[in-house]
Amino acid sequence: MKRREFMRTAGGSTAAVAATTAATGSAAAQEDGEGGGGEVRPVWPSSVEDANLGTYQDARGQDEVTISVGAGEQGLSFDPTKTWVDPGATVTWEWTGDGGAHNTESVEGPAEWQSEITAEEGFTFEYETSEDDVGITHYRCAPHAQVGMHGGLAVGEDIETEEAGGGGSPDTGWPESVHDLGVPLHAHWVGLVSGVAITLTLGFTFYVLKYGESAHTGHGGSR
Repeated sequence: MKRREFMRTAGGSTAAVAATTAATGSAAAQEDGEGGGGEVRPVWPSSVEDANLGTYQDARGQDEVTISVGAGEQGLSFDPTKTWVDPGATVTWEWTGDGGAHNTESVEGPAEWQSEITAEEGFTFEYETSEDDVGITHYRCAPHAQVGMHGGLAVGEDIETEEAGGGGSPDTGWPESVHDLGVPLHAHWVGLVSGVAITLTLGFTFYVLKYGESAHTGHGGSR
């Protein structure tokens, strides 16, 4: 291949890589909801946010929701840990039988309830929410509160909310500074890989222009 032809090929490859990077970054931004707003979730108290398991369910629109008591590998969690319901929904806590004796009792918030402490598998406790319960209620298992068995119940729409992943990004574990760059994380990786590819292409082009098309070209022909 002659140098001029090689330059056209290398230049086209570099442009193609750059175009692919731009397109991928744009698509990634759209997939991650950039400019469109993400999922809205309640702002939970720190004791709920740091609770064991940490699962979340948006159960608005449902008349009934069930929460497992004694979930997780050690049976020391509520699942879902954080639940959002409409006023009038019935919340049922159901015991798994794991993790020892548990209960569910409200700690702070507009709703108030307290169940008995039991280790019986299949035991249930029901609480019917109302307009008086609108807000966020932090609850716990009294016997295991010290080891993180807490939960949260959000009722109604008149509560403080935030966009999921809007700050700190607990779902991905990546530092907040990455999000401050304004580009989704996987687009950063695509850009990095593409940048390396472009650099290698340009470096190889420089080598061919400087030393010729083969190892012998720059030495006056074949030996």
